[in-house]
Amino acid sequence: MSGEGEGKVVCVTGASGNIASWLVKELLQRGYTVKATVRDPNSPKTEVLRGLDGAKERLHLFKANLVEEGSFDSAVEGCQGVFHTASPVIFSSNDPQADIIDPAVKGTLNVLRSCANVHSIKRVVLTSSIAAITQHGTPTTPDLVIDETWFSNAAYCKESKKWYPLSKTLAEAAAWRFAKENGIDLITIHPGIVIGPLLRPPLHFGAEEILKLINGGETFFPSPYRYVDIRDVANAHIQALELPTASSRYLLVGSIIQRCDILKFLRENYLTLLPPGKCEEKYEPTSKVSQERAKSLGINFMAWEESVKDTVESLKEKGFLNILNDPKH
Repeated sequence: MSGEGEGKVVCVTGASGNIASWLVKELLQRGYTVKATVRDPNSPKTEVLRGLDGAKERLHLFKANLVEEGSFDSAVEGCQGVFHTASPVIFSSNDPQADIIDPAVKGTLNVLRSCANVHSIKRVVLTSSIAAITQHGTPTTPDLVIDETWFSNAAYCKESKKWYPLSKTLAEAAAWRFAKENGIDLITIHPGIVIGPLLRPPLHFGAEEILKLINGGETFFPSPYRYVDIRDVANAHIQALELPTASSRYLLVGSIIQRCDILKFLRENYLTLLPPGKCEEKYEPTSKVSQERAKSLGINFMAWEESVKDTVESLKEKGFLNILNDPKH
């Protein structure tokens, strides 16, 4: 434990989620006291959180619901910083407004309203997504450099029925308006596809994509992948809270990788039972992603090969892969 968070109290919303659970783990390791919100503190999903190093002494679980105003009041009371990560990660729905958009937008505003009433809170860090940056219908070309000045177009997202990007775009816009009107020091974090070891059994989107590659699934995320390791994401959140010079938006993409390159890595370096063969897929042109602002937080992105390997190891450990040989040494 580094001790830099000793004596500091922070809140993490949606603490049983993938990014949030890693964030709680890192915060506890650094000595923070963490007030974590979940929908049901007695749910089996919270067992992983309760088992983290330091949880017995410094983790406090609170029940909260995104669409209930005032639900976060007790959780943020007395905190110096708040990490708002709670938001639906759902890509399709029969009622996207109720299932995806309302919880994202109303939930963000409910958390910020609670924060606005607590004078001890110095900064709020909002977990957004690269989806709030890249979805505007602009053709992907190698000469483009995506950075934090880019914003997704809500009208384009709605027309394309891209409900998750729409929810993140609208939630971020609402957050910036509220923060400006109420004098809240806000920072937004925009990760790409998050991979790396799982703390809990349920699969998140990034792990699902790796599993599809291994199993030869027919439906994939359109390549290339813009990957970032979960450990870099958690670290970036904490740095965004701690660094006095941190401000505005941070895009987190460690590597841009073609699907064929991942398959080649898996075949040659890890999965001896993965059928040999050539990937016939044509390499798709892709834009670059700026890492300048992320590196200003002190983030040195992990190599994608290490992240993929750790993802596969974790999938195996959690029982999602039962056919794998040991990795080559």
